[in-house]
Amino acid sequence: MEAAVFIVSLVDCCALIFLSVYFIITLSDLECDYINARACCSKLNKWVIPELIGQTLTTVMMMVSMHWFILILNLPVAAWDLYRTCRGWPHRAWAEKPGLQGAELRHLRYVKVPLGNMGVFDPTEIHNRGQLKSHMKEAMIKLGFHLLCFFIYLYSMILALIND
Repeated sequence: MEAAVFIVSLVDCCALIFLSVYFIITLSDLECDYINARACCSKLNKWVIPELIGQTLTTVMMMVSMHWFILILNLPVAAWDLYRTCRGWPHRAWAEKPGLQGAELRHLRYVKVPLGNMGVFDPTEIHNRGQLKSHMKEAMIKLGFHLLCFFIYLYSMILALIND
């Protein structure tokens, strides 16, 4: 059972490394003006939810299998992905439904994105206030994190296979 958890985590980590490299390449293409902002943001927004699912899958598996150190290692990145993805939910059309009052409406006002944003990556705002640099920095940090996790999962998988 323990080896299977680390094998799935290793495969998931490989996919997340691929996504991080894809994000870096796409953002650097935008920085060099090889693609326009709309095409870049459209490509990146397609992969935000799969990235969240992959990170959450590993975190939940580590919690269920009671690997606390690896869970604590994964928890901040999973929380950041969840915050980044869900801070724009629900959209304005949903927030203005009749029947919402008081605290519900204040909560929705806090989490909704400005009208017209495409998602986490928005073409009208990606060049403003250094967002491109911050997205690039985030992708680089995630790449380093996933590479570190890859070797931790590989070591743990080998150790679990030897012990079984």
